[in-house]
Amino acid sequence: MGILTVALIQMRSCGDEVKNFITLEQMVRDAASQGAMYVQSPEMTGMIEKNPRKLLDGINAQEGNVFFDKCGKLAKELGIWLHIGSNAVKADNDKCYNRAAIFSPSGEQVCNYDKIHMFDVDLGAGNRWKESARYEAGNQSMVVDMDGVKLGTAICYDVRFPQIFRSQAKLGAKILTCPAAFTKPSGEAHWEILLRARAIENGAYMLAAAQGGVHEDGRETYGHSMIVDPWGTIVAELEHNEPGILVTKIDLEKVDEARAKIPALNNERKFSIVSV
Repeated sequence: MGILTVALIQMRSCGDEVKNFITLEQMVRDAASQGAMYVQSPEMTGMIEKNPRKLLDGINAQEGNVFFDKCGKLAKELGIWLHIGSNAVKADNDKCYNRAAIFSPSGEQVCNYDKIHMFDVDLGAGNRWKESARYEAGNQSMVVDMDGVKLGTAICYDVRFPQIFRSQAKLGAKILTCPAAFTKPSGEAHWEILLRARAIENGAYMLAAAQGGVHEDGRETYGHSMIVDPWGTIVAELEHNEPGILVTKIDLEKVDEARAKIPALNNERKFSIVSV
């Protein structure tokens, strides 16, 4: 597979999984009608809700998960790879998993990835977050084989931890992903540079669908869904925070070209470190 048509879905999810799926379905169908064979949605596609009790009351456990079941059926009907950037899934301890899911063209859920790094930060001006209070952290990075093309999974805050992406690239991932719900302050400062850095470091495409705008629960996300090529060039971007669809073709031969020019994956050496 040399040329692959991909799509990113930029959303403004609310606190209602049913409404969010209706929006998602319409946008996925639109992307597929434009030829996309891989479609990615943002972090927390199914529900964005600050209130922990409302969040838990509005979501399901993995077994019999209605939202993911519908996504699998949609992927099968359209014959596409559908990457749900993440959704909240009930855990066993009054917490949730921030879980990504990838569905094959047969409708099979081939990947469950739980966000590894919890967004426990204080950005000032009331922008304080402690994801670990309501989410269980994952501990396993994942690479998915999409008909011979390997794709690495990550979610939002994971983008600040380059070791995830390096390990995926060394396992053969030519596409890296980071669907997100970046806050507006951190997005304005760091979103583009982090995505470009991860692409450059690994000589890989970076695909990142985003949430955007002011949500029902009051949070504001940055938007700017983006596709970066292996040389660090932004090849497509939604330059706003409104809902929208980004469809483009990516040439996977550019991965081999970039890695041949700068073979950082092969040149990497183990080393020790001392403090003096």
